[in-house]
Amino acid sequence: MRNTGLSSERLGRMRDVMVGHVEGGTVPGLVTLVSRRGETRAEAIGEMAFDGGAPMRRNTIFRVASVTKPIVAAAAMILVEECVLRLDEPVDRLLPELADRKVLRAFDGPLDDTVPANRPISLRDLLTFRLGYGAIFDRSPLAQAMAEAGVAPGPRLPTFPPDDYLARLGGLPLAHQPGERWLYNTGSDVLGVLIARASGKSLGTFLRERIFAPLGMADTGFHVPPDKLDRLPSSYWTNFETGRFEEFDGIRDSRFAHPPAFESGAGGLVSTVDDLLAFGEMMLDRGRYGNGRILSRPSVELMTTDHISPEQKAVSPFFPGFWDTRGWGFGLSIVTRRDTLDAVPGRYGWDGGYGTSWYVDPTEALIGIMMSQRVADAAMTDVYADFWTAAYQAIDD
Repeated sequence: MRNTGLSSERLGRMRDVMVGHVEGGTVPGLVTLVSRRGETRAEAIGEMAFDGGAPMRRNTIFRVASVTKPIVAAAAMILVEECVLRLDEPVDRLLPELADRKVLRAFDGPLDDTVPANRPISLRDLLTFRLGYGAIFDRSPLAQAMAEAGVAPGPRLPTFPPDDYLARLGGLPLAHQPGERWLYNTGSDVLGVLIARASGKSLGTFLRERIFAPLGMADTGFHVPPDKLDRLPSSYWTNFETGRFEEFDGIRDSRFAHPPAFESGAGGLVSTVDDLLAFGEMMLDRGRYGNGRILSRPSVELMTTDHISPEQKAVSPFFPGFWDTRGWGFGLSIVTRRDTLDAVPGRYGWDGGYGTSWYVDPTEALIGIMMSQRVADAAMTDVYADFWTAAYQAIDD
């Protein structure tokens, strides 16, 4: 029998730790999956809602939030490989709303104090989050204007059609020059619109035809069909305005219970642990899946390379200490320095703000996935950390 290098006893320890988070009331339930060298271990723990109901199952469909980003980046690379898009071509041809950009003279300055952009925005800028738009963690005029226009990154996804989204975003100046700094999130939403226009199909249709169907990801998309709604759990959050812990998104009245007006490339997908495992297996096998190929090996290597310079990291604020051990590729983070049990250099993936986590580790040949439905807060930080610690302590070779 082939040695997978996973300890059954230590995977039991992972289950105990995760059960503790459920019994402690952090989440009503969750699903975990660890795969290494062809062996996959999955655990479904707890229930799908705090008020009881169905047990959590391996095929539960979760709102994966920002785990959407790596998938949409892979879709863009399909179009690059087919020479439909080019990494350093201006997006103006397909996204004229973003042509002739103005840039704030000062990051926190008034919206009418601008200078012309030094160059157009490129596809590479979208993939690496250096387009000049993104999450701004302050009360600057631009941050407030993005919120008022409905295009500010946050737990609530845009609710208007893609053309309206681009028009609203294009009515605002850039926070910085294209390619100058990293700002989280918005690049993936713009990327989704670009893919749709370049392919002549909706983003959801392109993803389904070119990624989901070939990988057998039958439960992944931008909404949950009516006959699968019983597999969608409730989601929760601590309301930012009231401070109360409450339901964030229900089931029958869920934003994900019907096709959305805006298919968010930054955070709009729903999926299962096994569907995300298939995507991870393709990435781990450097673009190949079974007898087919989704991406070339060079494309996967390019996606999983750190593209953010030390100088850009120094002026691109994010979570405290993030850039000390991380870099950013195309739609995903890459570990650059080992400082914890799970921080293996070259490990790549991302977390979703609704309580999900997906990473691939080529060095250890390991794929890990944790799915819950609580909008990220301090309590969820411990769940993420404990899952990944438990996954890596289970390595047995």
